[in-house]
Order: sequence, then C-alpha cells, then structure tokens
Amino acid sequence: MKILYVQYANPGAYPPLEHSSRIFADDGWRVLVLGIGLRGTEALRFVSHPKIQMRTLKYCRPGWRQKFHFLWFALRVLLTELRWRPDWVYASDPLSCPAAWVLSFFSRWHLIYHEHDSPSAGVSDQSLPVSQFMRFVLWTRRQVARRAAFCVLPNARRAELFKLSTKTQRPVVCVWNCPARAEAKGRGVSSAEAEFVLFYHGSIVPARVPLAVLEAISMLPRKVRFQVAGYETIGHPGYVAALKAEAERFGVAQQFEYLGALPRETLLPLCRKATIGLSLISEATSDLNEQTMIGASNKPFEYLACGIPLLVSELPEWKETFVAPGYALACCSSDAESIARSLRWFMEHPEETRKMGERGRQRILTDWNYETQFQPVLRRLRGT
Repeated sequence: MKILYVQYANPGAYPPLEHSSRIFADDGWRVLVLGIGLRGTEALRFVSHPKIQMRTLKYCRPGWRQKFHFLWFALRVLLTELRWRPDWVYASDPLSCPAAWVLSFFSRWHLIYHEHDSPSAGVSDQSLPVSQFMRFVLWTRRQVARRAAFCVLPNARRAELFKLSTKTQRPVVCVWNCPARAEAKGRGVSSAEAEFVLFYHGSIVPARVPLAVLEAISMLPRKVRFQVAGYETIGHPGYVAALKAEAERFGVAQQFEYLGALPRETLLPLCRKATIGLSLISEATSDLNEQTMIGASNKPFEYLACGIPLLVSELPEWKETFVAPGYALACCSSDAESIARSLRWFMEHPEETRKMGERGRQRILTDWNYETQFQPVLRRLRGT
C-alpha cells in the first residue's frame, strides 16, 4: 500500500503528520510526503524512516512569485499522483485543497482531508476580508470536504463548525494531536536540582508567549530560567527581539534563553530536563483556532509525555482537561502576578510538582497518545 501526503507548508512543523506517517510506515506502507520549506522552520523535519520519503520545494516569499510557486506545487502533486499512483492521498490544511480537489477526480473515496488549522474566514461569525485567492481556496476546501472518504479534525467543536461551513455529508473524525507513545519517557533530571526551568516550544506569538511571563520571572528567585524553542510566524516577525528587549527591561536577560527551532530528537530531551511546560492561550481571544485548542494544541500533551506538569490559562475547558485531573495549574495569561503566583507554588512544592508530571505521563501512555487517537482513522481505512 502507498499513501501520498500533501501539504503546502513544512510537514516537519506538524508532529501529527510525522506520527501518522510512521504508523503507516511501521505497518508496511510506503509513504511519500510533498511539502514546502518555510522560513524559520528549516530545522523541523521528520525522523528518518526507510519507508518514508519527503520532497519539499524551496521557500518562496509572499508576492506574485508565490502564486507561480503555488501553481507549480499543485502541478507537482498531480504529476506525482499520476506517476507514483498511491492507494490513498492524505491532504492537510486548506492550502492543500486546490491540489487535493484535482486529485479527488483520480482518487475519489481514496482521499483523506486532515485540517490542523481552520481558516477564520467562512467558518465562524467573524467577518474578515477575503481575497479572491482565498475565496478559491475556501471553495476547493468545501469540494474536498464533500469528496473525501472522510475528514479529520483535532477538536470536536472545530469538527462541528467544519461540517456546517462545508455542508459535507462525509464522516468527520476527531483525532487529538497527541505525542507518540514511545515519546513518553519521563524526566531526565531530579526535581530537586538547583535550577527551575519554565519551557515553551512552538510558534512564538504574543498569545502563546505573552510578555507578562518575563515580568513574572522578575518577581521570582534568580534560579528561575525561561527557555523558548520555536519559530516566528509571518504575522509576528521580530517577536523574539521583543521578548529579549522585555527581558532586558525587567533585568532577567540572563534567565531568558531562545533556542531556535529544534527537531524533535533535540527538542524532547531538552523538555525532559525542564520543570514546567508553558501552554497559554489568551482568555480574550476571538480567533476560532484559539478558542478550540483542546486536542488541537500538541504542546500540553508533549510536556506531559516528558513528565513535566503544565501552566495553562484560566479557561474552563483547559481547567477541566488539565487542572481538574491534577496535571496543571492555571493562571491569567495577561497578569504577571497570577503567573508568578502559580510558578511560586510549583517551586515551593517540588514533590507535588513531580507527581503531577508523572501522573500526566501515565495518561499519555494509556490514551493520550497518537497510536490510540489515530485508531478511528485506521479502522476506516481497513474497512474500505
């Protein structure tokens, strides 16, 4: 069996794609992944596997050349389909939909559409200006949703909104973005060590890494360190420099460390040496993706897989999912004193902190792992 992954982005920046491709490869499938390079994410890549091959186009900056780049990507996808003749096509996110729509005429009912990040336009009550290009993308998204064998979304509410906006009658499966079971190895250091490390990884934007965190660190003992691994987005260029400037302003520049974008084989061992994983969402957001991050955000699950507890936002769903079972504390993401208060509790209760992390790691091993979450997809493939 052969499966072709299609994504107009860097697939290495999407851990669920790596997890699912390895599940197929370990089951004997041949996997070919077509994507593009994105600035700042060059280090993010799949771990090598003999049955997984990745081909990416070079990054093209926004502008008129990018339109030709997009067309060339779609043509390359079509040529690959005709030459390689996969049994299934696995399309990811709206920008893959134009190419996937064309492929659906060759692979109808052998197409899977997996939407990691839903577009704001056309899926909620938010009225945002939409370019002609995005209108076309959203139109092909609706067509793909109706022609796919089934669709996959990482959050139940997103799945319902997806059904409403696309009017699809095809099955929609909810698969949380959890880590692989093998990644749940636990912490590599004692919680009684001299340093207290707050760790963050992912896209570096104000909603995820608010400046208030650096102010909070200035209220705590000097042994507290804040490590950030990840990449800036197109929407927030220069935000790393803003974080560094804020660290200087509050006198904690020596306690703040930007690690850059790291591949998983480097990232997860660093995470296991940390004390707390930062997983914040703005409480006042109106963005659809921000409002529906339970299951869609891989960060909290990856921190727990590394055996470290979480600091999350004071949002009802987050508190119910992570705080109530004893895996996290909550704070107000825009309030430095609230953040500092939660971090101070972790510092003053090292044994309870260690137990929270281990409790979360055990949950990863039982059901919050991608092998378990991906079973509905595998059952549908085996039943076809």
